[in-house]
Amino acid sequence: MKAIVKVLAMAAALACASTASAQSAGQFTAKFGLNQLTPKVESGDISAPALPGTKADVGSDIQPVLIFAYGITDNISLEAALGTPYKHKIYGAGAIQGTGELGTVEALPPTLFAQYRFGAPTAAFRPFVGIGATYAYFMKERGSARMTAITNPGSGVPTTFSIDNKFTYTAQAGVAVNFNEKWFADVTVNKSRLRTDVHFSTGQTQHMKLDPVAVVLAVGYKF
Repeated sequence: MKAIVKVLAMAAALACASTASAQSAGQFTAKFGLNQLTPKVESGDISAPALPGTKADVGSDIQPVLIFAYGITDNISLEAALGTPYKHKIYGAGAIQGTGELGTVEALPPTLFAQYRFGAPTAAFRPFVGIGATYAYFMKERGSARMTAITNPGSGVPTTFSIDNKFTYTAQAGVAVNFNEKWFADVTVNKSRLRTDVHFSTGQTQHMKLDPVAVVLAVGYKF
């Protein structure tokens, strides 16, 4: 990610020296970058017979992302973000803080944004905002021995779990900086509203507020 930050700094210097063409009506763009996805977790308790206050936290992950956009007008565009699954570790929290890793899960959150880009297509710097529809898809949920000990103590049967997939919305803000008429770089911050439920093989459940924040640094090309 440091390399992309340097690219953005160089783009800013070039943009100050000259005016470049930004995304306009009828134009396709494609960009490639890195996305750090960080859940902002507020955990509910695992239901009985787990101890009161048995909560969880979820770690962040960085994955490559490929993003395509199309300019409907000079200021309005559609953008689709795709990428590889994010691999999150799940940790004990609350009354079981410090117990270590309880499990892992992979998440794939494809999103379609409608964006508004400020300024004229010839602007060197182009801030933008957007709102998008996201489908949060969870897969490859795997529990650890610690999870079994907490949810089903004394049992020789490992606890498994699943997380409900959800449709939700994502808010977006960012700024694009141009190298020239074809190449650009941008930084984007996305925040999703995401609430879901975890179902354990023991019959227990847990409500999770995840509300992930994504920070994307990318370099793109205008066709």
